[in-house]
Amino acid sequence: MSGKMLDFAIDGVPMQAVDGQTVIQAARANGVEIPHFCWHPELSVPGNCRICMVEIEQDSGDPWFDIACNMPVTAGMRVLTNSEKIKTLNQDTMQFITLNHPVDCGICNKSGECLLQDYHYALNGAASKSRDPKTHATKFFPLSERIMLDNERCIMCTLCVRFTNEVSGSKALGAVNRGDHALIRPAEDADFNLDVYSDNVIDLCPVGALLSTELMTHARVWYLQSTKSVCPGCERGCSIDVWHRKHEWKLNALDPRLNTTIDRITPHENPEVNGLWVCNKARDLAQLFERPRAEQSMQRGAPVDLSAAIAAAAKLMAAAKKPVAIVSSWGSNEELAAFHAAFGTTVPGFVKADHLPLPGEVLEDHLLIKPDKNPNRKAALALYPALPERVSEALPADTDVVLVWGEGFDSTLVPSGAKVIRLDSYAHAANATADVFIPISVQTERSGHYTNFKGVVTPFEACFPVKPSIVHAEALFTALAAGTPV
Repeated sequence: MSGKMLDFAIDGVPMQAVDGQTVIQAARANGVEIPHFCWHPELSVPGNCRICMVEIEQDSGDPWFDIACNMPVTAGMRVLTNSEKIKTLNQDTMQFITLNHPVDCGICNKSGECLLQDYHYALNGAASKSRDPKTHATKFFPLSERIMLDNERCIMCTLCVRFTNEVSGSKALGAVNRGDHALIRPAEDADFNLDVYSDNVIDLCPVGALLSTELMTHARVWYLQSTKSVCPGCERGCSIDVWHRKHEWKLNALDPRLNTTIDRITPHENPEVNGLWVCNKARDLAQLFERPRAEQSMQRGAPVDLSAAIAAAAKLMAAAKKPVAIVSSWGSNEELAAFHAAFGTTVPGFVKADHLPLPGEVLEDHLLIKPDKNPNRKAALALYPALPERVSEALPADTDVVLVWGEGFDSTLVPSGAKVIRLDSYAHAANATADVFIPISVQTERSGHYTNFKGVVTPFEACFPVKPSIVHAEALFTALAAGTPV
């Protein structure tokens, strides 16, 4: 697209468009939403659904109709989106689309955020007048181990097919048959299970045709709220929305833990980092965050109060002659700053990898995935050097206190006789072997920022309250340095 600006109008309102923009693109840029099912700003234009039809006013008075997704704006163009003729066309289109669509909104996972519902209400769609029998199709067809397809709900927008062809590159989906017998099916020469971005098609689907096999029985959308966060799965630091139960829909009779669990993860649009997509590792963050937690402070394996553990750790740090800190690459910018303010001039620190790639995990790809599986290593390395492969270079024999922050460090590497202070969020056997163990909060319990591999700083917010027996690392570092309670 060139930078030339064109004057045009939508429903009598003067607007401007960049030369080369389509009507639907220019409308969105000016705050006008034109209905669409098959169009997406990051995918090719098939013109399947026809619901974006608009009328172009002509000086001759003859009507001209075209789909807004594929019609470029021209200078002086006068577009009508809600004329009587367009309303009639939209209603006819909605009747055609809903002819074979099941009326199962009450049990559909997409209910509450379904475009077909929204447009049926907004466009005053009526029931189809056709007397032809409904065409039935496969209700539940497994596209992969992660995704189930309800063919009767599918409106053949082909967004899922185009995503695998144009974005993820797996080319794992296609369409078979024609007309009202057309079906989405896995490609014969590809495996949709291997597409590490496959779950994006669930978000793309404008109806409830594509379903997450894991989330099919979870809470309805109106029970949930989203909190902006950052995926810690690699150094990309994709922006995400963490969906969890609203307080007003709190469960009382059932397991109360369901009130503080992650129901789903979706991308949060961020052009600087991940655009509109995230990989499946981000979708599975509940498995990472909701591992068995460490909630009890300990001294040499014996349970103690949090205040007693903090006092004991502060005493060890104050008395240390040759202390060393092993710094987390999952700590936020705020936590790293607090740690450096507390110990930066007195305690040598070395940055470790809290997490390494799992067996079979994709290390790096063409789209988003990066090889370092830690979200804030760049910010940590700006303050401290990396932990050397020969750990003895960082922990000489005369080290007397080792402060280990986070996961991923083998305590057997600590020199004999050195005291160990461990700060961790999850249950590990090494916690009970430390001289002092203090449980700290996880990302979903605090707010902060991560700096990704490009230097882009992205915020995340707290989703859930922290328990009284757990402390935020940022406050803990200040308390340890000052020898005062949190």
